[in-house]
Amino acid sequence: MFKKLLIANRGEIACRVIKTARKMGIPTVAIYSDADAKALHVQMADEAVHIGPPPANQSYIVIDKVMEAIKSSGAEAVHPGYGFLSENAKFAEALDAAGVAFVGPPKGAIESMGDKITSKKIAQEANVSTVPGYMGLIEDADEAVKISNEIGYPVMLKASAGGGGKGMRIAWNDAEAREGFQSSKNEAANSFGDDRIFIEKFVTQPRHIEIQVLCDTHGNGIYLGERECSIQRRNQKVVEEAPSPFLDEATRRAMGEQSVALAKAVGYASAGTVEFIVDGDKNFYFLEMNTRLQVEHPVTELITGVDLVEQMIRVAAGEPLSITQDDVKLNGWAIENRLYAEDPYRGFLPSIGRLTRYRPPAETASYTPGVVPDSIVVRNDTGVYEGGEISMYYDPMIAKLCTWGPDRATAIEAMRVALDSFEVEGIGHNLPFLSAVMDHPKFVSGDMTTAFIEEEYPDGFQGVILPDGELARVAAACAAMHRVAEIRRARVSGRMDNHERKVGSDWNVTLQGQSFDVQIDADPDGATVAFADGSALRVSGAWTPGDQLAEMTVDGAALVLKVGKVSGGFRIRTRGADLKVHVRTPRQAELARLMPEKTPPDTSKMLLCPMPGLVVKIDVSEGDEVQEGQALCTIEAMKMENILRAEKKGVVSKINAGAGDSLAVDDVIMEFE
Repeated sequence: MFKKLLIANRGEIACRVIKTARKMGIPTVAIYSDADAKALHVQMADEAVHIGPPPANQSYIVIDKVMEAIKSSGAEAVHPGYGFLSENAKFAEALDAAGVAFVGPPKGAIESMGDKITSKKIAQEANVSTVPGYMGLIEDADEAVKISNEIGYPVMLKASAGGGGKGMRIAWNDAEAREGFQSSKNEAANSFGDDRIFIEKFVTQPRHIEIQVLCDTHGNGIYLGERECSIQRRNQKVVEEAPSPFLDEATRRAMGEQSVALAKAVGYASAGTVEFIVDGDKNFYFLEMNTRLQVEHPVTELITGVDLVEQMIRVAAGEPLSITQDDVKLNGWAIENRLYAEDPYRGFLPSIGRLTRYRPPAETASYTPGVVPDSIVVRNDTGVYEGGEISMYYDPMIAKLCTWGPDRATAIEAMRVALDSFEVEGIGHNLPFLSAVMDHPKFVSGDMTTAFIEEEYPDGFQGVILPDGELARVAAACAAMHRVAEIRRARVSGRMDNHERKVGSDWNVTLQGQSFDVQIDADPDGATVAFADGSALRVSGAWTPGDQLAEMTVDGAALVLKVGKVSGGFRIRTRGADLKVHVRTPRQAELARLMPEKTPPDTSKMLLCPMPGLVVKIDVSEGDEVQEGQALCTIEAMKMENILRAEKKGVVSKINAGAGDSLAVDDVIMEFE
């Protein structure tokens, strides 16, 4: 076995690989840029080597710099994680020339299957059903428009060397094809150093289901079930699960056998993923093969008990697979939610800054990689820590929260509680959105396609409106918590004598536009909160004033609340809702109803920067008349280009920024008459 392993990556995947290497007794080497000097993966590794400035194209994807780090550290093998150099045949070739093992497939397999254009041609030659498209190189935007018309809209423009949703655009007309071609090329060049683009038909209403394969250098190959990855935003997966709630055993077997046959056809060895589009009749079409470990690999590990990183390392060391297809059993259900540093209330735009609070839910102590679980599991793969910085230079994903249960309903409920328990402050994040998805009827039923987010949130995510029953539970909990806080305040102020003058029992709770008159009857074990309609809820929990997480039980069911302080009550976040909860005496409530509401400032005549980023270009000039939907400027953040468009017709009166400028959230880019 290898005596030293270098991880040619960063963030949570580097940390993930280090954990398995440590379990196997293999010392590790991390690489890091200036921006990652204090990163978690650097702290976890046995050694760390600096490789350059923050931009990935000056550090993490510069092969010569990575090779220098390998040489100086004496590493015998390299695990590339995903992204960066993981599907770069030149990197695999450089490692081979240096006598260093690549923990991934052979160079020939990367060239054949890692390149999306080549892989589609091979699939077609192997009589694998593929999506119609143009696999040749596309020279310019005019040719892209011509090809798109020949295929028929809608089409998808994709980076040949792409992955992770980078360099991908959907076009429904000529204008979008022209615009998307250039943006895709730019993103592809920045992320992968390869700006080749191809075009294929965009299949509407599809499900995205992928097969995990594992092959060795001795001719053995197996598949480890499938993952459902249909909930996506901008072609970036957000929620994954294993198995799929859609497939039957016959379809699973057909997809798995075809995937293994395709892998063997190119001499594949290591872990890899074959992705398919599956229609409503369970017809499946080869999409692409990712010749690397996938972001969503934990859900497969949880339902099979196979440590994929360990298997990759053993295959790279020349060992044959220790398991056969008959050994693979799918046990229970696993869900993965990707926690992104992005603001769902601002169109999911990237957010950067310091993590002033980062408290993931406790991972299940009994969970062991490579062992099938026998009780509910919570797993959090992360690469950050409280006090750390989220940089604008890299992918916005900061954690992968996973839960496992014996069935799908149990896994989903465990995920709901875990999301509510996950404390993140200091940056915008998508936890509220993930909670909303876990409660959405279409997700709960398993009836979703890749258009789920687009169809269910056409105007963006505006937060969650809690149903009346859940709202009453939150109101009861907050009333009981307020009573505890009032007792503490009375003690601190000296208003309570040794006999503890009784705190009032009648209160009014307002939240989400509703008002509840309640009466609290407390005892040493909790409180019974009675409502004006005659109903009552029993509340218990160990919350004390100042705690930012309240783990309560209301009417026998768990209720987890993130708690903040506002005047006269709490800021409560739970199940995707963000609520201001006021708890007042009846007289205070009466007076509060007479107070006028504050109106927000008018910014309708300004284009504000929605996230920290770099201005790529300004598309208009002062004095220009713009139409609704017209592109105004492009902002780059976290390797993604974001085009800001006019919300309505107007005339540009002033431009305050130019190409190359770094902007903060809400900086005024331009103003309108």
